[in-house]
Amino acid sequence: MAEDISRLKIEKPAGRRGFRRRSRRFQLWAAAAALLALAVFLARGALTAPEVRVGEAALTYPSQGLTVLNASGYVVAERRAALASKITGRLVWLGVEEGSLVEKGQVVARLENADLEATLDQASAGLKAAGDNLDAARAEYEDSMQDFERKRGLLEGGFVSRSVFDMAEARFKKASAAFAAAQAQVNSARAALRGARASLGYSEIRAPFTGVVLTKNADIGDIVTPLGASAGAKAAVVTIADMDTLQVEADVSEANISRVFKGMPCEIQLDALPLERSDGFIHMIVPTADRTKASVMVKIRFSDKDRRILPEMSAKVSFLSRAIAPDEEEPRTTVPISAVTEDTGRKFIFTVEDNRAKKVQVSTGVQIGDAMEVKGVEPGSRVIIAPPEGLDDGSKIKVQEE
Repeated sequence: MAEDISRLKIEKPAGRRGFRRRSRRFQLWAAAAALLALAVFLARGALTAPEVRVGEAALTYPSQGLTVLNASGYVVAERRAALASKITGRLVWLGVEEGSLVEKGQVVARLENADLEATLDQASAGLKAAGDNLDAARAEYEDSMQDFERKRGLLEGGFVSRSVFDMAEARFKKASAAFAAAQAQVNSARAALRGARASLGYSEIRAPFTGVVLTKNADIGDIVTPLGASAGAKAAVVTIADMDTLQVEADVSEANISRVFKGMPCEIQLDALPLERSDGFIHMIVPTADRTKASVMVKIRFSDKDRRILPEMSAKVSFLSRAIAPDEEEPRTTVPISAVTEDTGRKFIFTVEDNRAKKVQVSTGVQIGDAMEVKGVEPGSRVIIAPPEGLDDGSKIKVQEE
C-alpha cells in the first residue's frame, strides 16, 4: 500500500527556535535603550542651555542722552482768526477753499449788498448837492462882504444913510451864517458817504493777515450774521491761520515745571513725520496752572519752518539740557551697554540666531543714556543682554520669557 507523502515533515530543533526569540527580544531592548539614551541626551542639553535676556539693536538719536523731560501736545497757530461780517447778509461769492493762501487785505467772500450800494450812491449824490449849495453860499458870502465893506466906507464919508449900511450889514451876516451852514452840510454829507462806504465794505470779508485757509464754514446762499443766532445762520465764513506762527502747546506737570525755563532747547517729533526731528525752544511758560490736570502749559516754537507741519498735529517734545550739535542730528545704531563684552582688547556682542548665540565683533562709539553706539550690527538684530560667563559662539541658549 502506497504511503501518503504529504504527511511527511522535517522537525526543527527546539534550540534554534529559542535562539530566534531571544535575538528578537534583545533587538527590542537595544532600541528602547537607544531611545532612552537619546531622550536623556536631549534633556541634558536643554537643562544645560543657559537662559538669557534678549534686547534689540535700535536706532537712537543722540538727543535722547540729553533729555531732561518729555511731554506731549499739539501744534497750534499763535495767530488764527475766524473771518465773519459785522452785518447780516446772504453769502453771494466765496473766493477761497481749504488750503488756499490768502494775502493781508484780500477779499475772500462777499455778501449781498445791492441796498448798501444804493445807500452809497445816495450819499454820493447828497455830497454833490451839499457841495453845490456851498458854492452858492460862498458866492453870496463874498458878494455881501464886498458890499458891506463898500457901504461902510461910504457911511464914513457921509455918502449913504445909516439905514442903507444896516441893510448891507444884515445881508453880510445872513450870508456868513448860510455859508457856515453849507460847510456843515458838506461835512455831514462826507461823513454819510464814509459811513455808506464802510457799510458796503462790511459786505466784503477780507483777510486780516497773510495765512492759509484751514476750514470753510459757510457756502454760497448761506445767511451770515455776526451772532449766528438764527436757525441755519453762519457766524464765521472761513478760518485762517498764519503758518509762520506755528508752535507746540504741551502740558508739563506741576511737579516738573521747575525743570524747564524760557529759551530751553527742545526737540520735537511729530506723529505725522516719525522719522524726522525738529529743533525748537521754549517760547513761553503760561503763568497759570490747570487745576483739573495739575499741569502748566508750555509753548514751544519751531527753530525752522516746515510747510509739512500743520495745525492740530500731535507732537512729542523732549526738553534738552543743551542744544544739539550739528553732528548729533542723525540717529545711530545702539545696544544696551551690558550687551557689549570685551575679549583680548576687542569688543563683541552676542546676537541670537535659531536659539544659538552668535559672537559678533563690533566697534563702539559714544554712550547715549543707557545705550552704547555700535558699528557692525544691523538695527533690529536681537542681542543678548549681560551674556553669562562661558557663553561662546554657537552656544545653545534659552531666551528668557518676558
